[in-house]
Amino acid sequence: MSVEKIRVLLVDDHTVARNGMRLMLGAAPDLEVTGEAETVRDALAQMKREAFDVALVDISLPDKSGLELLKLMREQNPKMAVVIMSMYGEDVYAIRAFKHGAAGYLTKNSSSAEVVSAVRKAAGGGKYVSPAMVEKMASMLGGGNLSSHEGLSDRELDVMKMIAAGESLVAIAERLHLSPSTVTTYRARILEKMGMKSNAELTRYAFEHGLLG
Repeated sequence: MSVEKIRVLLVDDHTVARNGMRLMLGAAPDLEVTGEAETVRDALAQMKREAFDVALVDISLPDKSGLELLKLMREQNPKMAVVIMSMYGEDVYAIRAFKHGAAGYLTKNSSSAEVVSAVRKAAGGGKYVSPAMVEKMASMLGGGNLSSHEGLSDRELDVMKMIAAGESLVAIAERLHLSPSTVTTYRARILEKMGMKSNAELTRYAFEHGLLG
């Protein structure tokens, strides 16, 4: 008797990463990668052509962020579960991902067993939360202090990371399709929210909190 497999859509702009993930998931008898995409646009187009049970989405994509794709996917097909994968630790994006409707959050150094477990849990309607994330959420519920960057919006966090990485305001504006004046406004808002006065302080903070990939 054949088992109905969980259909997975991989979204990552790195071919090597997709190949590795396909092999990892293909080793599980109940999982099958039935679609792959390199960009947000490709992913949404594939969703219109084919049905998937779970999407594994990289947080960093060339045309939009993985979080933006997550929101678009939830609008287009609320029944499909989305698991976010990232090079950043849980304390950077995980809570944001869950707030936007993610069914799981994995770091790129997650074991194959964790990835398979997350996909199965998501396909079954559950949420996959790592032990580290459980501790983080417990701390928040218990009144623990939030890191300064957790008070930023998704866009502000993106801008902050780019500033910390040494990108100019003009370059950031081009990458995010914004005007330089808008990026300048974001920078001022970020510094105010984080209680800082310079780009150097942002860079030091980003380095200390693992925000620079």
